Amino acid sequence: MKTIALIPARFDSSRFPGKMLAGLGGKTVIRYTYDAAIKLNFFDDVYVVTDHQGIYDEIAHNGGKVIMSKKPHETGTDRIAEAAKNLTADIIFNIQGDEPFIKRAPVQKLIEAFADTRVDVATLMQKLHDEKEINDPNFVKVVKDLNGFVMYFSRSPIPYQRGSEKADYYEHIGVYAFRKEALLKFSRIAPTPNELAEKVEPIRFLEHGMKIKVFVTDYMGIEIDTKEDLIKANHYINTKQSE
Repeated sequence: MKTIALIPARFDSSRFPGKMLAGLGGKTVIRYTYDAAIKLNFFDDVYVVTDHQGIYDEIAHNGGKVIMSKKPHETGTDRIAEAAKNLTADIIFNIQGDEPFIKRAPVQKLIEAFADTRVDVATLMQKLHDEKEINDPNFVKVVKDLNGFVMYFSRSPIPYQRGSEKADYYEHIGVYAFRKEALLKFSRIAPTPNELAEKVEPIRFLEHGMKIKVFVTDYMGIEIDTKEDLIKANHYINTKQSE
């Protein structure tokens, strides 16, 4: 199967405007993420997809591949769907521009998931242990069934722990793989009620009956949503380099 990675990158983040061009490990965040995806040596091609000239130039001027969006988009998934229409591929990877620490092993799991013809989308989650993170709406929680398919995503702490039995909580990691036809279908259907309420775009797949396979992964690094996250990410890189 031909597999292409697309990295959606917009400039106007609500919590951290301009974060894609902020400094990370001697590069910008978006270039660090792009280079990390290339180094995995797993994709037939890697592109950044953006609506911002500065981000476009940052990738293009450093020898990378980048596509300028033709129209505004509400979600990163809609943005990459526009680009995917004109690309020849079986599987499309969506690597968030603010997820610079993706590893090879979980990517391989996601690719292998499509051997099951029921799978429309594959994604990742990691276990949450910190009570503060479990209750933080910036951490999107996910519940799966016994066969590893997603039942629901929420910014609320799900499952709700009513009794004495200890519940396990998992954070959704913003790395997806799509069958191309599933991605294009997503872009053709309107946002759904629960998606709009939660502001969690993969709920649209669930509300239209599409199947999402999810895998547990270990530490993926730091998702850069705030300036504090950027400080943590730079500290993480410096610590790794000094080991």
